Amino acid sequence: MAEMTQRQKYDLKRKIEELKNCKGKHTELISLYIPPNKQISDVTAYLRNEYSQSQNIKSKTTRKNVLAAIESIMSRLKYFKQPPENGLIFFVGHKSIGSDQTEMVAYVIEPPMPISTFLYRCDSSFYLEPLEEMLTEKEIYGLLLIDRRECTIGILRGDRIELQHYMTSRVPGKHGRGGQSQRRFERLTEIAAHEWFVKCGEKASEIFLSEDKLKGILVGGPGPTKQYFVDEKYLHYEIQNKIIDLFDTGYTDENGLRELVSAASKTMSHLRISREKNVMKRFLKEITKNQESLAVYGEQQVRKALEMGAMDILLLSEDLRKYRITLICPSCGYKKEVTVDEEASKNFELPKCPNCETPTQMEIEKKIDLVDELSDLAEKTGCNVELISKYSEEGDSLYRAFNGIAGILRYPIDI
Repeated sequence: MAEMTQRQKYDLKRKIEELKNCKGKHTELISLYIPPNKQISDVTAYLRNEYSQSQNIKSKTTRKNVLAAIESIMSRLKYFKQPPENGLIFFVGHKSIGSDQTEMVAYVIEPPMPISTFLYRCDSSFYLEPLEEMLTEKEIYGLLLIDRRECTIGILRGDRIELQHYMTSRVPGKHGRGGQSQRRFERLTEIAAHEWFVKCGEKASEIFLSEDKLKGILVGGPGPTKQYFVDEKYLHYEIQNKIIDLFDTGYTDENGLRELVSAASKTMSHLRISREKNVMKRFLKEITKNQESLAVYGEQQVRKALEMGAMDILLLSEDLRKYRITLICPSCGYKKEVTVDEEASKNFELPKCPNCETPTQMEIEKKIDLVDELSDLAEKTGCNVELISKYSEEGDSLYRAFNGIAGILRYPIDI
C-alpha cells in the first residue's frame, strides 16, 4: 500500500477540520463509507431501505432533512458504475448556521487510502474516525535517554517529539574515603545502579511495547552509561532488538530528547523530521548571505519567484490557515485577487468594484486554500514543495518569523 504524499495528508487534514465544524441541530448529518469492492446497486438498495425507515421519524423538520440527504446521495451515486480504487465517502446533511437556520452541505470524497468496511451513520455530526485513522503517523520511533542520575523516555511520532516519562535516581555519587569503607560503598553503589537500570528498562519496555507500530529505538546520553545499559540488556528482548543506534547527548532530561533527534537526523536522513530540519537549515543559511542569497520569504516575494519559474523549493507551514479569493465584478468583469486569514474569510465583506462608474458589489468567483494554490503554482514549474510542521524549532521559525511562506531559489533574482 503506497504512503500518502505530504500534499494528500495536508488536504485530508484540512478536509477533516472542515467536516468537524459541521454540526446538525438533530441527527441530520449522514456519513456513508463505500469500500472499493461494494456494488453500487447494493448501496442504492440499502439507501432505499433507509429512506423507507426514515419516513417514520417523528420530527417533521428532521424527517424532511434526512430524506433530502438520502435523496441527494442516491442522485449522486448514479454517476458511478463502481466505486473508485480506494472507495467513496459521502458526507451529506443539514448543518446548523445559527439560531434556527440550517444549510444543506454535501461532500463527496475519494479517500487517499482504501476503505475497508461499508458504513452508514446518521448523527448530529459526521463520523470521521476512519478518515482520522488514515492520518495516524506510520513513522514512530522510541527515544531513551539514560545515565546514573536521570532517565527520560519519549516517542518520535513523525515530526512530533512526545515526552512519555521522566525519572531521577538515588544512586550515590563518588565516595572520598579509602580502604574497606570505600569498597563497601562502591559495592552498594553498583547494587543501587543495577536496581536503577532495571527500573528504567522495565518502564521503557512497558512504554515501547504499547506502541505496536514502533520502527526502532534511539538511545542517548552522556558518557559510557548508555552503552553499558544496552550491553547488559536491561530492556525487554523485543525492544532490545529494535535498537537502531546510540548517540552522545549533553542532557538526559526533556531537553535531551530534541538533542537526541537532532543527532539521529544527521545519519537517519529518511526521517521526516530530518528532511524538514535539513531543508530549513539550508534556507536559514541562505538568508544570512549578504550577496547572491537564494532565500525568499513572504507571500508577495514567493509568488513572484514562482511566477518567474525561479523557485527550487517552496517551504510552506502546515499550520498556515489562509485563503486566496478571486473576486469578480458582475457588471464589467473586472477581477481582483486577495489573501485573507481563515477567520477573516468567514465574515469577509465584499468590496465595491473600483472599475465601474456606478459602484457595483463584487462577487466571489473562486476561493482556494493558500497552501493548495501556491503548491499548484509550484508544480507547474517543477518546483519541489515541502510542507513543514511547527513541531521542530526550524518549523516554528518558518511559521512565526516568516509567516509560514518561504522558498529557496534556483538562482539569484531581483524582486
